Amino acid sequence: MSPRPSDRRSFLKTSAATAAAVSVPYIFTSQSALADEQKSSESNDRPLVGCIGTGSRWNAVGPNAMQLGDVVAVCDVDANHANGAKKRVMDTQSKKGVQRDVDVYEDYQKILERNDIEIVTIVTTDHWHSKIAIEAMKAGKDVYCEKPLTLTIDEGKKICQVAKETGRVFQVGTQQRSEMGLRFLQAIALIQAGRIGDVQHVAVAIGGSPTSNSIPVVDVPNGLNWEKWLGQAPLVDYRWAKEGNQTKTRCHYEFRWWYEYSGGKLTDWGAHHVDIAQWGIGQSGDGQGPTSIEPIYAKHPVDFKDGMPVQDDRYNCATNFHVKATFDNGVVMDIKDSHQAELGFGNGIMFTGTKGRFLVNRGKIAGAPVEELKENPLPENAIAEIYGGKMPAARNAHMANFFECVKTRKLPISDVFTHHRALTTCHLSNIAIRLNRSLKWDPKSEQILGDDQANAMQTRKARQGYEVTV
Repeated sequence: MSPRPSDRRSFLKTSAATAAAVSVPYIFTSQSALADEQKSSESNDRPLVGCIGTGSRWNAVGPNAMQLGDVVAVCDVDANHANGAKKRVMDTQSKKGVQRDVDVYEDYQKILERNDIEIVTIVTTDHWHSKIAIEAMKAGKDVYCEKPLTLTIDEGKKICQVAKETGRVFQVGTQQRSEMGLRFLQAIALIQAGRIGDVQHVAVAIGGSPTSNSIPVVDVPNGLNWEKWLGQAPLVDYRWAKEGNQTKTRCHYEFRWWYEYSGGKLTDWGAHHVDIAQWGIGQSGDGQGPTSIEPIYAKHPVDFKDGMPVQDDRYNCATNFHVKATFDNGVVMDIKDSHQAELGFGNGIMFTGTKGRFLVNRGKIAGAPVEELKENPLPENAIAEIYGGKMPAARNAHMANFFECVKTRKLPISDVFTHHRALTTCHLSNIAIRLNRSLKWDPKSEQILGDDQANAMQTRKARQGYEVTV
């Protein structure tokens, strides 16, 4: 097995890095640093890929992977998803002259057992990510897994341990580090260049989870293995309803709004924005993170007892929340469903320093420090420096970065180690609002201090037969 180089990891620990945005031409002293598009090779040495989880999000991830490798197997506990994915793979690859059979499985282990498959994509529900990812690395596969990577802090520790032990290349699907007009990389560049002075405060707005009425128990749809879909989670009835033009369920897509399977918007969007925020303030490395988490307020659709929802017939993740995270470097991060009232934005990140502030989200980057780049652009090689010496690909950059790292064995731009640190903040925030009390966190030992009940919520009891082991 190839060893994991340490150069990039060390760089990420010590530098917020620099970057740029194609949409803002005055960032660089010239535009000659724009990347050439990474084209997929027509040779027969393209990596073979197995796709585990083929629901709605796979319809973006799968085709992206097919630009750079050949998919030879798909897997889903919903036969409708799996068969639909096979058809899409066959249609897509045949148009490129790739005539390969595509096997369909319900059990992901069948993909991990295949010696010909080098890469797996994991696009399952959140609560399945860690178990499959750990077993995939131990089976010798390189992994691309959608965010949020984990359901608990303990799962993140285990993934980091196995990644170090196996040396597998692992990219997390936080595409803001590679794409979205490179606005978020430009934000990191502004901070690293000192354009707002010392960062003092970060405001993160990520939206709140939706609500539902009581969702009735109905028969499990044909083709869905509900018991396997639940996996580690408790064995419960399948629920589904139509409220107006919206589907309400415990299952596909809507799993995000149940703590049993996800963490609501605090992990769904927090995995993106808290990640960028901690990267920007230099708190993504080993031993880094918040030292205290204070729940200012939170509203849940159901009542809680000892941190657990007391009803099981409706969504239970927080619809509104405000959490204050304080880091040992003095930076305060306010994570809310919206900062519209006081700061004027409902989604995005506001960085405030001793010399100014700016807002960044997927649609824009704005503020005086951005406008000043017209007269004082960032260095031409800013983004290449953070991106391992070259610009991101002009298209499909995040997946291209992963496939390139599979070849070079370098650490990809969205590695499991930095992602674990950011997601730990999100998980701690959920623990704090579920218990409705402040937490003290030691980022070096990764323990909640003086609160055994909260500390126990770093993990969860898996249903027998679905334990996560390392």
